[in-house]
Amino acid sequence: MEPIAVGILGFAHAHVSMYCARWRENPALGVSVVAGWDRDAARAAASAQPHGMAVCDSAAALLARADIRAVVIGSETSLHAELVEAAAAAGKAIVLQKPVALTMEQADRIVRAVEQARVPFTLAWQMRVDPHNVRMKELLTDGRFGRVYMVRRRHCLSTQLWKGFDQSWHVQPEFNRDIFADDAAHAIDFIYWLLGMPVSVVAELGSLLNPRIPNDNGIAIYRYADGAFAEVSCSFAAAAGENTAEIVCQNGTIVGNYGDAVSTSIPRPAGGIQLKWAFAGDSAWTASDVPDITNQGTRIAGLAAPLAEFLQGRRPAIATAAEGRTVLKMTLACHESSAQGKRITFT
Repeated sequence: MEPIAVGILGFAHAHVSMYCARWRENPALGVSVVAGWDRDAARAAASAQPHGMAVCDSAAALLARADIRAVVIGSETSLHAELVEAAAAAGKAIVLQKPVALTMEQADRIVRAVEQARVPFTLAWQMRVDPHNVRMKELLTDGRFGRVYMVRRRHCLSTQLWKGFDQSWHVQPEFNRDIFADDAAHAIDFIYWLLGMPVSVVAELGSLLNPRIPNDNGIAIYRYADGAFAEVSCSFAAAAGENTAEIVCQNGTIVGNYGDAVSTSIPRPAGGIQLKWAFAGDSAWTASDVPDITNQGTRIAGLAAPLAEFLQGRRPAIATAAEGRTVLKMTLACHESSAQGKRITFT
């Protein structure tokens, strides 16, 4: 298998360096990262050096290289639309970090650029390829659990406890909306991936630790046409955690633990089970045989193989641009609900 040459457009999202390391360490994945660019020249040099890639002085210079067939866009979120448009016009396959954009107008530009150029495109949604999440979806799809009544996804980080985080690009409005839009998007996409588009949402968002970091805590409750509820519960000032998913169904319950950064940062207690389920009438939980993931970095780097398969044309997109747009709509509705103090109905 001939390696596909890839360029990196922006290293703001640290996840990108994890993919590069996995690709470099595993040549069999068939991806060769050859060049990178970043709006911050110092960040570009520091990020490119460990992987032995060339540094381009502009995004246009990187996209002009005929050997580069695909790009990974890991820039600040506000730059996503213009970089996708440029990459699509250059005929490159595109991997885009989450969330898709800051605004619906930017998301529309991305969808339009990808569709008009007909280039391969995927969002890098880690939760969609996490093996425990995949197993949860399989359990729901086979029908034995019956109707879904309630899904709860907790997704937490300790970023607000990090020294200097309130000075990072993540909290600068010219580059990002806020940490909820930036990272709760993972959990919101998980809900969409499992259940599809809801009919409404009510949410409360706020800053409880540092007023310089907007919306470091938030809860959203989505309602579905069949009456089901889906809750997204996020704190980005959490020191620890355990339970990250709970799915209550007509015929049983599925429980997922240790599925985010804070819940893998502290060694779990003896006998801690990552994924389990029970049907009505069972006398004990059934533990999944999916191997445990004990480090969030391992979970993030786990995207490298599915992304490589996508770039090689051996699997479909993890998530399309249109799906990214839908998840952004679901996310921005949380901000609208919280600001207005009312339920938002999707049309």
